[in-house]
Amino acid sequence: MSKRRCIFCKEGIIEIDFTDKEKLSKFLTDSGKISSSRRTHLCAKHQRKMKKAVKRARNLGLLPFMLQ
Repeated sequence: MSKRRCIFCKEGIIEIDFTDKEKLSKFLTDSGKISSSRRTHLCAKHQRKMKKAVKRARNLGLLPFMLQ
């Protein structure tokens, strides 16, 4: 069984841009929660960086805290 690699590791991305709404919204559920690393297939390092980027984008008003 082959294990899926992290998207960011595969592309060689070190820092995740918190202003890129389209890329960050892929890692949110329909209700606006941050998806787990099992679902997103991110490594632990990039899951933490993605979490921080989503929280920064929410504080700046780029992403909503909750979707209705």
